[in-house]
Amino acid sequence: MTLLGVALGLLSATIFGVAAVVQARAVRGFGSSPQGLSAFVGRSVRDARTMAVVAAYLVGFVLHAVAIWLLPLYLAQALVAMSLPVTALASHRVEDRLHRTGWAAVAVVTLGLVLLSLGAGEPGEVQTTTTFVAALWAGVAALALASTAHRHLNGPLLGLLAGLGYAGSAISVRGVGTPVGAVVVLAALAVPSFSLVAFWLYSLGMHRAAVPSTSAALIVAQTFVPAAVGVALLGDGVREGWWPAVTAGLLLATSGAAFLGWHSAPTGPDPSAATEAGTPGRTADESLPG
Repeated sequence: MTLLGVALGLLSATIFGVAAVVQARAVRGFGSSPQGLSAFVGRSVRDARTMAVVAAYLVGFVLHAVAIWLLPLYLAQALVAMSLPVTALASHRVEDRLHRTGWAAVAVVTLGLVLLSLGAGEPGEVQTTTTFVAALWAGVAALALASTAHRHLNGPLLGLLAGLGYAGSAISVRGVGTPVGAVVVLAALAVPSFSLVAFWLYSLGMHRAAVPSTSAALIVAQTFVPAAVGVALLGDGVREGWWPAVTAGLLLATSGAAFLGWHSAPTGPDPSAATEAGTPGRTADESLPG
């Protein structure tokens, strides 16, 4: 079952990685920064590319959710970190190509995932308690409150907030099971609630900064938070004697992904540098291929 979970996790990472590049192109094509969530949703549902991204994310999320049920959260989320190398490779035509240091970072991420896979124990049980669901919705409220500061945040910070949202979504999956009752339904509803706010913040971040730099911040948050919660509170196991390897693997996978993201970021002007008077910064057509 572990091998199946790893395969599904890597497949979902590939889908997420490619979709992130299309998402960046779509949101930068909006022209102005998608400031409000309701305005962003209203514009997105009329944009074919954004809807295609949403469809791809839904497919990737289903695969990822199965991986979460089959694997400890620290491994399932580390597998998602592989979406960043995919994103960097998919966007290499418009941003810095990978040099030796970039490929070294990919190797570091891969080594980290191997260590995590070898040390992974049994995943924790599904959580169907009122306390768990109350904590989930407190997290949704906290994320919504933090998102009100979006106008003052740069791309990587928005990516970090989005990563916390996707972390909450992944943790919420652990509350979805059978039999279906009120607690399970509330846990299931927390999944799209976290994801919607995260998707908006991620889009806003990629409108303001390079795709890899925004994605790297997202990967760090959505990897470490579920990993800590899974081991500390949800019963995720580690093979006996493999704690050092799992810790090293998590650090290698996440730091390698983060380094790759920031190393791949272009040094030119911010894509959101346009002024209110209409002075163009780097537009979508200048940032991404036609």
